[in-house]
Amino acid sequence: MTCRDFPQAPVQLFSSCPTSQGWLSINIATTPQQAGTSRSDPLGISTMKLFTGLILCSLVLGVHSQWMSFLGEAYEGAKDMWRAYSDMREANYKGADKYFHARGNYDAARRGPGGAWAAKVISDARENIQRFTDPLFKGTTSGQGQEDSRADQAANEWGRSGKDPNHFRPAGLPDKY
Repeated sequence: MTCRDFPQAPVQLFSSCPTSQGWLSINIATTPQQAGTSRSDPLGISTMKLFTGLILCSLVLGVHSQWMSFLGEAYEGAKDMWRAYSDMREANYKGADKYFHARGNYDAARRGPGGAWAAKVISDARENIQRFTDPLFKGTTSGQGQEDSRADQAANEWGRSGKDPNHFRPAGLPDKY
């Protein structure tokens, strides 16, 4: 069977057998010559295509703009998380890690849904990676790592929920942070 074996006009697709009046038993022009026009599609088909195209384009553009906003928020949120991590490394202050966890998540979540998503993904990934690397490089036992991870995740959630990260700020941490 080749392409030539298939009906050419769209209305022919719904026919079960040819009749003396064309492929359909009702009087519908199936070719430009029968319609008395040189258009390749009857007016209804092209109008329908136009409206369908306009609706699809508006949906795609609407979704596209929402995704672009979400991705922008996620990018800025990831930068907030990196800034909190860099500040934590620079401060090198004992007991301040929960504050920096909360602050990074707080700053990222304030960007919007994309930032909150980025904060959650980055925080979860960090804790999951730490679960494997801490026993190898720091020599911590599994109980110590799990307890610390739960406390970190609590600080992460605290910050993402919009609560003040200064709740975890240790006394004596320089004001720069």
